[in-house]
Amino acid sequence: MRIDDILTNRRSVVAAVALALPFALCASLAAAGRPVPDASVVVGLALVIVAASATGLRSAGLCAAVSSAASFDYFMTQPYDSLAIHSAEDVQVAVLLLLVGFAVNELALWGQRQRAELGRERGYLDGVMATAESVATPGGEPERVTAAVAARLRDVLRLDSCEYHASTHLPGGPVLGRDGSVTRSGLTLDVDRSGLPIDEVILLPVQVGGRQRGYFTLTAASRVSRPSVQQRRVAVLLADQLSALLDPGLHEDRPHRVP
Repeated sequence: MRIDDILTNRRSVVAAVALALPFALCASLAAAGRPVPDASVVVGLALVIVAASATGLRSAGLCAAVSSAASFDYFMTQPYDSLAIHSAEDVQVAVLLLLVGFAVNELALWGQRQRAELGRERGYLDGVMATAESVATPGGEPERVTAAVAARLRDVLRLDSCEYHASTHLPGGPVLGRDGSVTRSGLTLDVDRSGLPIDEVILLPVQVGGRQRGYFTLTAASRVSRPSVQQRRVAVLLADQLSALLDPGLHEDRPHRVP
């Protein structure tokens, strides 16, 4: 069985459990003679919604919210065993269960996206530190360090290829600046919306004290890559790691291709 099939089955199982659990809870209380106040039932259903939302599956959180509102209506409000509601207060409770469920679900998903983003940024910074350590290692070979930086640039920016050229001159084309912006002929490109240019390579200068020492050519031709401004700034930091190692005249205009 493929991984995609396993994940799909898992999502289906989690959503089914989230849908059935509020129904089972309310049905059990109804069979026991409704021994607890409605307020306690609402709190219990809210906990079920929170637990379902914590799985990170929007479908599970939504199923739990809808099932909680419907089950509360059917089993815990008069007339019992009917979806009709005669009390305005019960209507408010059912609606609130839906609204709280939707809100909690979206907040949980937002929190997970933020944690994932922080994890990616930490990984990028760890890459910068690892590259800096390799540059600072005595006897480090320029070709090896350059290839390592190029490989990290390719991963951070989701590139097809990345090459370094030692040169005191920067050719024409789009340029990735130190602030993370990409400019072409003086105009700033909207990378967040349109992605990196796919019709020409992007240049990432390597400078020391304002002097041009070389540049990376960044190619994203086979797919649209939309790295965030934080990722683009990390790319600049990665390129800066070469400033302490490369000699301006070393391997003049000879490209270093990532294997």
